[in-house]
Amino acid sequence: MDDKIETSAEALEADAIPRCHEVHSDPERCQGGKDVTAGVKLKPVEQKSPAQWAYERLILYIQNFEKTLDNEHEVAMGFTGGDAGILRIEGMGYFDPDIVTFYGSDPAGGKTQLVQHVSQLNVMLRALPKQVEAAAPNRIGFRLAEDLEKPDEV
Repeated sequence: MDDKIETSAEALEADAIPRCHEVHSDPERCQGGKDVTAGVKLKPVEQKSPAQWAYERLILYIQNFEKTLDNEHEVAMGFTGGDAGILRIEGMGYFDPDIVTFYGSDPAGGKTQLVQHVSQLNVMLRALPKQVEAAAPNRIGFRLAEDLEKPDEV
């Protein structure tokens, strides 16, 4: 039993900090572990639009998925609930208050963009072989996470 006494400020802070918990049959698949939310901006969730909050959490999922890939594969997403196919994720953004956008290409190399309302958000992350002309796999999750570190623009 933990006998630690929290101040009211500590209790409020603990409620505002996002948490994520995952369990896998293979412990090596749990790449993020307890620090899975480390890349989320510390701005309280209540001050974020649904789009920004979904965007930040998707970045963490993408980044953790990429940690499980070898140098021959890149992250892509399969569309759920339809026959639209697969999009190699090359960029991602949001439009407040409630739109998330994915930019990329389909397996044939065609330019693709998905604009989705956060209430309809379903993303299936997939591993695709990297593009032949690319020397190293494109790790968009890490680029997106770097962007989270930048101060908010006015």
